[in-house]
Amino acid sequence: MKNVQCDIRELDDSNGRIAVLYLDNPRTRNSMTLEMGMSFHDTIHKLAGDDPQLRALVITGNNDVFSSGGDFNLLKSFAEKDPEENKRYMESFYRLFLDVRNMPFPVIAAVNGHAIGASLALALACDLRYFVPDGKYAFNFVRIGIHPGMGSSFLLKEVAGLTQAQELLLTGRYISGEEAYRRGLCHGLFSREEILDRALEVATEIATAAPQAVRMCKHGLYINRTLDNALEYEAASQAQNYATDDFREAIQAIEEKRKPVFRDE
Repeated sequence: MKNVQCDIRELDDSNGRIAVLYLDNPRTRNSMTLEMGMSFHDTIHKLAGDDPQLRALVITGNNDVFSSGGDFNLLKSFAEKDPEENKRYMESFYRLFLDVRNMPFPVIAAVNGHAIGASLALALACDLRYFVPDGKYAFNFVRIGIHPGMGSSFLLKEVAGLTQAQELLLTGRYISGEEAYRRGLCHGLFSREEILDRALEVATEIATAAPQAVRMCKHGLYINRTLDNALEYEAASQAQNYATDDFREAIQAIEEKRKPVFRDE
């Protein structure tokens, strides 16, 4: 069983596309298994390698839930294994999902229901994330006797700050989507019925911008840790952008008072 499904949406008036990837493990409320991780990793890398027209990826869940987090049977099995073996396994397992950060296109999490533990960390690893008001969200690792994982001790600080990370990681507290939004964990709230469509609207906004500029912007957001780093990266990136047909198209569109059509050229 692949545990993920993927479909491609064509954009009107553009040569670009958007992909939607569904977490899909109905027996366990989309729990994160090794099989799912391998399918997830293979799918996103295939999208990145095989479709140069792909402009954005939306990740969501089937079965009226985003994900219940780490698979119970997988977690249970670690108690019988050697610590060094578990260390190697966990690091490689996490990287299967967290490679969303390395994709050339922006990744949007449409978190259409509960997201617990590792699955909430996956959402935070995405470039944009939207929750549902009545969803349950928690980094519940300490509640099941383990240190936070899936990069959550870094990602939560990065997204919402040290103060939020301290409280949510040390307590393992469950919060609603509304509270998650107030705490800065997501960019917005939508109902379960509309969240995918609204996330696709955001993806379309991104997909109709200049592709090279978007790719560079995503990369720069995560590698620049000082103002000097950012200035150097921005100057080098803009120098490349100025030489593209897409930049010339943007200038021409402004002069002609129309929307530009970017072709990644």
